[in-house]
Amino acid sequence: MASNVTFIGAGNMASAIFAGMVESGYPASAITATATREATLAPLRERLGIQVTTDNQAAIANADVVVLSVKPQIMRSVCEDLREATQARKPLIVSVAAGLTADTLESWLGGDLAVIRCMPNTPSLVGAGASGLYANRHVDTAQRELASALLESVGIVEWVDEEALLEAVTAVSGSAPAYFFLMFEAMEEAGTKLGLPAATARRLAMQTAYGAARMAMASDKAPAELKRNVMSPGGTTERAIAHLEQAGLRDAVEGAMRACAERAQEMSAELGKS
Repeated sequence: MASNVTFIGAGNMASAIFAGMVESGYPASAITATATREATLAPLRERLGIQVTTDNQAAIANADVVVLSVKPQIMRSVCEDLREATQARKPLIVSVAAGLTADTLESWLGGDLAVIRCMPNTPSLVGAGASGLYANRHVDTAQRELASALLESVGIVEWVDEEALLEAVTAVSGSAPAYFFLMFEAMEEAGTKLGLPAATARRLAMQTAYGAARMAMASDKAPAELKRNVMSPGGTTERAIAHLEQAGLRDAVEGAMRACAERAQEMSAELGKS
């Protein structure tokens, strides 16, 4: 029998996850989603066949897993409203909210709970996500496997052993789609300056990135070797790569990722005080 999974909040990320679950064969009857407005929920019920309700208390009454997917700024009030029901049921808690530690969430929910923090990213919306997961001391092997299965319905999953490493996950994958969108933007602008129509430059850049990612994921070679394989001595690619290196691309990427991780740490401290 499938575990009953309740999503508190039915925004884009939550919708991506439970839609992926259904598409992967998870029983829709075992999935419940909540929201403050029935108008938000009705299309989900009609499209996916999942259970929906505006009553958070009723939604978790029989839940084996509760996925917290509301905004971090309102998480405390949501958790405190659910404390009694959560303590009575003791479900696995999975949070996709950025910045809130497992200890903070466990405290707001009354303590002694298995909590998994998840840092997904927006490509989960198209089934190509990358999620970093961290489990607190109460999570057992079966619960880890269940959480992996849920998130693997929308992409890949990587576990980290230290919660602080979720800040690095944020830098490497959580915020990283925007890095690549910036690259597409820059390549489109450069392509138009070289004479291409903007739409042509955009499609070529995006398809090339997609192809490069597929090649890299299908290969057992390191990115450095794959890069060298494209470069011919004295050729066009070698000159382009030399320019990027001289322009400080590596330092810029590292600096951006450090800034991202530092901001994630700051947000965690700020939200934990709320």
